[in-house]
Amino acid sequence: MSKMAVIFWSGTGNTEAMANAVAEGAKNAGAEVVLLPVSAVSAEEAAGYDVLALGCPAMGAEVLEESEFEPFFAALEGKLAGKPVALFGSYGWGDGQWMRDWEERTRAAGAVLKAQPLMVNETPDDDALSDCRALGAAAAV
Repeated sequence: MSKMAVIFWSGTGNTEAMANAVAEGAKNAGAEVVLLPVSAVSAEEAAGYDVLALGCPAMGAEVLEESEFEPFFAALEGKLAGKPVALFGSYGWGDGQWMRDWEERTRAAGAVLKAQPLMVNETPDDDALSDCRALGAAAAV
């Protein structure tokens, strides 16, 4: 059984709802899952998990949240080589450039993306939450 951390930052609750569904999908697939806001975990602790599901919304000019999540991810990048990772997040504007940039950084760090990164516009509906559960299940195996 893989030990997976679902680590997220959420300002409005949208990405947190996604994180809960990702964790649910991973648990249903048999993973041991810990759900953590990014403020509760260091990059060193995160690197100790078998699998990471990382969630962050688009902020500002389509970037990762800058005060907590970006510093966490920057510290984590050097520890991602060979690590199974899934990415998710919500957005309210733009075309998803923040996720494409994040995906590129994650791949460049050597991580193994377990599924296509998942973006949800605004509040996740039932279909989006189902997609989140599927992402969690895909990441868990």
